[in-house]
Amino acid sequence: MHRERPMSDRADPRVAVPWMAATLVPVAAAILLGLSGVKEAAAGVVLLTIVVWSAALGGIRLSIYVALLCALMFDYFFIPPVRTFRFAGPQEWVEMLSFLVCCLVVGRLAERARRQTRQAEQRREDVERLNELSQEMMLQEDAAGLIRDLPRLLDRIFALDGVAIYVADHDRFYASGNDLPMSAEAILRAAMLTANPPPAAAQGFAAMPLMLGLRPIGAWGWRPPAQLSREVASAAGAQVAIALTRSIAIEASAHFEASREGERLRAALIDSLTHELRTPLTSIRAAATTLLHSGGLDETGRRDLAALVDEEASRLDALIGEAVEMAEIDAQVLTVQPVQQHPRALLEHVLEESRAALAPHRAAIEIDGDDRPAWFDPHLLGRVFRHLVENAARYSPPGSRITLRSRRFQDWLEFAVEDDGPGIDSIDMPLIFEKFYRGKKGAAVGKGTGMGLAIARAIMEAHGGGIEASSTPGQGAIFRFWVPRIEKEPSTAKRQ
Repeated sequence: MHRERPMSDRADPRVAVPWMAATLVPVAAAILLGLSGVKEAAAGVVLLTIVVWSAALGGIRLSIYVALLCALMFDYFFIPPVRTFRFAGPQEWVEMLSFLVCCLVVGRLAERARRQTRQAEQRREDVERLNELSQEMMLQEDAAGLIRDLPRLLDRIFALDGVAIYVADHDRFYASGNDLPMSAEAILRAAMLTANPPPAAAQGFAAMPLMLGLRPIGAWGWRPPAQLSREVASAAGAQVAIALTRSIAIEASAHFEASREGERLRAALIDSLTHELRTPLTSIRAAATTLLHSGGLDETGRRDLAALVDEEASRLDALIGEAVEMAEIDAQVLTVQPVQQHPRALLEHVLEESRAALAPHRAAIEIDGDDRPAWFDPHLLGRVFRHLVENAARYSPPGSRITLRSRRFQDWLEFAVEDDGPGIDSIDMPLIFEKFYRGKKGAAVGKGTGMGLAIARAIMEAHGGGIEASSTPGQGAIFRFWVPRIEKEPSTAKRQ
């Protein structure tokens, strides 16, 4: 049975063409020169030029072949007796050997010049790639993002098939893809522990340590191993080591600043809570003292003082609740526990809980589209609704409309609270979700700690969603928040 040979065993036409040209050109040139009656000196220069041309284009093996072929053509057509491969005497032997040696030497020199040109071009390309890598790393502002993107950056710039980086300070691996060898992690750890090893390949994967001075800070590996020379790999590794050190330093500085900011915020929280808690306590104590020691109060006065105590006690309870919520968020102990529920049921429950705050207003529920059940945490979303509804009731004039909405769009389940209040000033809009921030209208009302919207944002982030606000001053405000639309029971609850 006839079997077709595999492609690897067949002659590649692209390989055969240069050798055919190297055969035909010297033979044709020698025949034309011989028929034209050209002297042997001129013919030797022409054939020598063909040898140089073949060495510049085809390499050393092709040039040696052409040199031998040109020597035979020179002997056959120009050394007496012509058109034979015999020599008439010692002079002809000297001429033949001299021409052959000249062809070999010139071919070798031309091939060396060709190789040096290619090496210079390769060095230029390597320098350009290293410069591009340096520029790309310098333009990256996000320290954590730079560490994640470095493998893909190296992969793209150096045209590799896979790059992995091990960062010792994080004890983490970062890769440009998922098709690296299973032992890549072990290879990288071993490369980091070996002082200045050659980029030895294992399973088609080469690795080198990332050194900062004499201290290894990690390792990087690439595939295929032959794609990078030792010099280029070392230079790229040095740049990567500098970038990693810079990114780690920026992260450490950011963590330090965050710690300092956290301490400052905690101090501000204590100061704010101290002030906010003392205000209702002072009112409660004053009313209680009056009730105890003022026997001449009529029934109306007693009811007014009792109502004041009740109102300030409720305010105190709300302040303590916000402080507890903020402490939970700072400690990152919020737990998302989704249950299956209709969005309308959540909105109706919010209206029922906020009946007292919404009493002076016209509250409404609007559901856009169908009301299919979805999986979300009604307790957490109810807390977000509580903050938004209380804000809407606080800032909206009595009798105005407050609307609670729900709709599905794309992969999200969105809720909204709309009011017809005075709106939010444009100068306050970028800061309303920051801790303890109270805009001009909030300061004028005089109630609240500035924690409600910060709590709402943290809750939505824990739920995998988000929150935003839009407003036109004088025409009310709209707060939208959303969670992933999950209509099948999730396998596990998400945890912040």
